[in-house]
Amino acid sequence: MKAIIVDDEKHVREGLQLLAEWEKYGIDTILEAGDGEEAMKLITEHQPAIIFTDMRMPRCDGIDLLKWIDSSNLNSKTIVISGYDDFKYTKNCITYGGFDYILKPINPKELNDSLARAVKEWSKENNNRLSTLENEKVVWDHLLSGSLEKAKLSRRAVNQIEEEFQVDLSFTSYSVALIPMKMLIQKKYQGDAEHAFSSVLTVCNELLRTSENKGIAFRNLTKEEELVLLFLRDRTDVSNVKAKVISQIIQEINMDCKFAIGNPSHQLVEAYESASSFLNQINLLDDADPSVKKEVHRVVHLFDYSEEIKWAIQSGSIDQIHGILERIFMMFSERSYFSMEQLDVWETQFNILKEHWLKEYEIGSLDSLYKGVHYWHDNGRFSFTHFQKEKKREFHELIQAVYQVHFKKEKNSLQMIEEYIRKNYQKDIKLQDIADRFFLSREYISRKFKQEFQETITDYVTNIRIKKAKDLLENPYLKIYEVAEAVGYQNDKYFIKVFKKIEGITPSEFRHSLASKGGE
Repeated sequence: MKAIIVDDEKHVREGLQLLAEWEKYGIDTILEAGDGEEAMKLITEHQPAIIFTDMRMPRCDGIDLLKWIDSSNLNSKTIVISGYDDFKYTKNCITYGGFDYILKPINPKELNDSLARAVKEWSKENNNRLSTLENEKVVWDHLLSGSLEKAKLSRRAVNQIEEEFQVDLSFTSYSVALIPMKMLIQKKYQGDAEHAFSSVLTVCNELLRTSENKGIAFRNLTKEEELVLLFLRDRTDVSNVKAKVISQIIQEINMDCKFAIGNPSHQLVEAYESASSFLNQINLLDDADPSVKKEVHRVVHLFDYSEEIKWAIQSGSIDQIHGILERIFMMFSERSYFSMEQLDVWETQFNILKEHWLKEYEIGSLDSLYKGVHYWHDNGRFSFTHFQKEKKREFHELIQAVYQVHFKKEKNSLQMIEEYIRKNYQKDIKLQDIADRFFLSREYISRKFKQEFQETITDYVTNIRIKKAKDLLENPYLKIYEVAEAVGYQNDKYFIKVFKKIEGITPSEFRHSLASKGGE
């Protein structure tokens, strides 16, 4: 909570600083002004809850200040501290909404009693005001969000705006300003969107309501993480309010934020589209005004690199994916241009591609995968260096996840193929049959099988058959042709030829060798 002390005598201001129990009543910021004119500037900028003011001051006295506070509809409590017990001053204090009138020399107990009552009253009114604003925000969110993409406002919206702001929309042009909330939600509010919108909307609406009551801020329910300011005034006034809004937001949350104002129009949809265009063109590598004409580069689409990226992911090559990303990043660096639209397109397309690849490899959604959103400085400014690191890390973890699952799946497929061969070695196994059975290409099976088992499928089947034949040859009552048929050879002569090629002797010679060993 903030307070301001307005008095032309420095020792009085210092005395108040010492006598008031500021911390006890939740006041953490105390401003000072030497006269009413200086006070008006500080009050406009800081919106203090409590105002202490003297009555007699040079340039702009306490009466003028009270009149100004009353006409500005400020949500503050004013305590007059004066050395004059004059009806003229007390009358003006009452007439213009003063909360209390304390005489000098200041009694500490009287001062703190008055301060306690003022803070209590202000807090009560502020809570009611915030509750009202919250209800109004919900109404405006629903009423205006659906009108941003329509040629005309609904009759209900027109009636409510004209009643609220005392304007005739038949002769009023609209100006729209947009604040993208994603960075603030992530960086300042740790992902709490409701808290972020509530805080920023309160700041914006309080300022708009002290600027001749000619505008409203609301949450665009049709577009994620976008706050809209609708102005019913000309562009000069809008620019002035913009400076105040940005200043107040920075002061309240200690962070910068992006802000784009479109061209005025009698059509709300045109005013909104203009603001959206300027917002998209904001160069995050340059703080220049997006409404100033300059070269705008086309958006780079990750979709254009999807095949390259897919092969890098399949191969598990970090170096390969880094090479692709470096080429893209270099493009942005050479242009010195990276727009708000580019950031949105990158994140949207990456999420689409990620979901596609996870689905393709039957991984399902992996919530544990890293989400690289930490590319904003503490002051809210964009860091291209951080962006590059975050995106590389996102791809790195995606590659690891996909490759590990892909490798396991590939390993499992080969193990199942090998098990199938062992169980059916005596049959006439064809590569195409295996391909059809396991839904894999012949070329893929042939290549991967040899990599895993260091021999072709044909050689693998032959070795199983010969090994099994050697077991059967131990039985002296089985004929050679019966052994041949048992292990899958219909032609015993071909069986003998293959056996000799592998073992160096014929099946009969192998059987004799077994008998000789037995006789020993």
